[in-house]
Amino acid sequence: MKRRTSALSLSTAALLAIAAPLLTGCSTDSHPGAAAVVGGERITLSSVQAQVEAVRDAQRAQSEGEQLVAASPALARDTVAFLVYTEVLERAADEVGVEVTRLEVQEARGNAERNVGGPDALAEALLRQPNSTPLAGDEQIDRMLRGQLLFQGIAAELGVLPDGTGLDRMAQLMVDTADEVGVDVNPRYGEWDAEQLTLADASMPWLRADEPVGAGQPATLDG
Repeated sequence: MKRRTSALSLSTAALLAIAAPLLTGCSTDSHPGAAAVVGGERITLSSVQAQVEAVRDAQRAQSEGEQLVAASPALARDTVAFLVYTEVLERAADEVGVEVTRLEVQEARGNAERNVGGPDALAEALLRQPNSTPLAGDEQIDRMLRGQLLFQGIAAELGVLPDGTGLDRMAQLMVDTADEVGVDVNPRYGEWDAEQLTLADASMPWLRADEPVGAGQPATLDG
């Protein structure tokens, strides 16, 4: 049976902490028009471009739009990394029997909006979040929230503690899942640097997987 859960409370940074080891520098020449292919599922160049444009439009609509754009120079690369991660996360969740429903995502969004002061405040927070990929639009916001819930459910299933104890088991599950399904990233978005836990030349590394999550830390929107 699938398990529906949102047992732990981890930040978006923690959600992305183990994303980086999933990426490879393999060519996607056999998949024209793909930014990446995960388990046979294509992440198209057009979908990446659409998400990047949505963020850029939202940034430019702000009074300090130029500064926001300048602060996220690797937006396309970071977007690909996030999309690859969430796709592998879906496969890993299925592997351990964790399920998140649409209703749970809606409830999580309602809670997030209440925590920060409403839908507009949530959208602005995700657009301006420091040291993390800016997000814009319902699709990206819901994908992020679904990813948080899946991450939390898997962590609970594997016995990961709020202080990060056991996170290595989760990291290993993600790497094994990526290995099993196959991850192929277009090299135009960079080359995986295992030592730095990021794509080579990326503007910002992900939080290291061995960095502890504060005990009792509430879910946040920062990266």
